[in-house]
Amino acid sequence: MTDDADLSGQPALRIADYDAIVYDLDGTLVDLAVDWDAVAEAVLDVYGEHAVKPPTGDLWGLLGAADEYGIRETVEATIAEYERAGARNSTLLPLGTRLAEAGHSADVGVCSLNCEAACRVAIETHGLDAALDSDAVVGRDTAETYKPEPESLLAAVERLGAAPDRTLFVGDSERDAVTAKLAGTGYAWVSEFLD
Repeated sequence: MTDDADLSGQPALRIADYDAIVYDLDGTLVDLAVDWDAVAEAVLDVYGEHAVKPPTGDLWGLLGAADEYGIRETVEATIAEYERAGARNSTLLPLGTRLAEAGHSADVGVCSLNCEAACRVAIETHGLDAALDSDAVVGRDTAETYKPEPESLLAAVERLGAAPDRTLFVGDSERDAVTAKLAGTGYAWVSEFLD
């Protein structure tokens, strides 16, 4: 991570410009051991068991449509089961290692597309609980909507007692970047922390 400018002449990331940092979880701090294709197949089975023709084969599209068919709770439980198991067997990524070594900070949280329970399992498994505010761990089921809608990120920001424009969201996907834009926070790719 640089502090002043990168070689492209673009302003570089300056952590000092922010009061709080919220991290994505999977792909940023840890790598959940989840076969997402298997999860999608299991969710398609849920649709089949309820005699509902799936509107898509995309996992997050299936979750989004589940309300319409009255099967959201079952779909969510199916996805969460895989996520919790994957969190127990997850791998700590380099940025997660840095965060764990940095020690406790009251201005650090997590906002994830994964369910909150899986986030907490991964955080505890890798000793990250000592490095962040446990009240500011937000999963897709913590708020009414999930990424890329901004509510979950804004919930984490609020729990940290920060303002969105003084918070940096660090992630690994275009979904994360869109979430930050919609929430009005700063955004950094995880790769910017690993230079």
